[in-house]
Amino acid sequence: MFGNRKHVREIIKRLEKIYPHPKTELNYKTPFELLAATILSAQATDASVNRVTEKLFKKYKSVKDFDAASLAELEKDVAGINFYRNKAKNIKACAGIILKRYGGAVPDSMAALVELPGVARKTANVVLSNAFGKDEGIAVDTHVMRLSQRLELTGNTDPVKIEKDLMNITPGSEWGNLSHMLILHGRRVCTARAPKHGECVLYDICPSNNI
Repeated sequence: MFGNRKHVREIIKRLEKIYPHPKTELNYKTPFELLAATILSAQATDASVNRVTEKLFKKYKSVKDFDAASLAELEKDVAGINFYRNKAKNIKACAGIILKRYGGAVPDSMAALVELPGVARKTANVVLSNAFGKDEGIAVDTHVMRLSQRLELTGNTDPVKIEKDLMNITPGSEWGNLSHMLILHGRRVCTARAPKHGECVLYDICPSNNI
């Protein structure tokens, strides 16, 4: 049976010992920088995004700067990222909407964030948790998806359904931490192709430990 509360409590307890203060590995100083970085991170590594944003955030220091930039120039500035044209368009559009609708401040609610171009629940959850300390859901990326399936926390493959399954068995106070810990564990230990069983603190309680 999928989604055992006792099982997820033990997973959280063990992962907290390894990742005591989990957070996003994207570099940012403001909520809008995190929003832009998270939009860029779709189907791209955090390391590649950080390389691009190191220069990007020095050039564009505010929401107004992103809004005022020409789309062609912004595209050139993020060209090292997958699907950079569409992502540049979404970042610029977000800046315009945030200036006009929210006075330049990134909104701090799920309902408002998911109305922004290029922002779905995963991106909104990352921004809410890291920039505002709010956990309205659980950010489900490829690592969270893979590990939650391997650990039999869900039987679903759709990110929205996986998020719902995880929220149903995890205390709300742990939603942000669980996402971050699964992402970090997925990158460092429970990798897609060759999971490092000898280094995994979850190996003895993992239903998929025969892979």
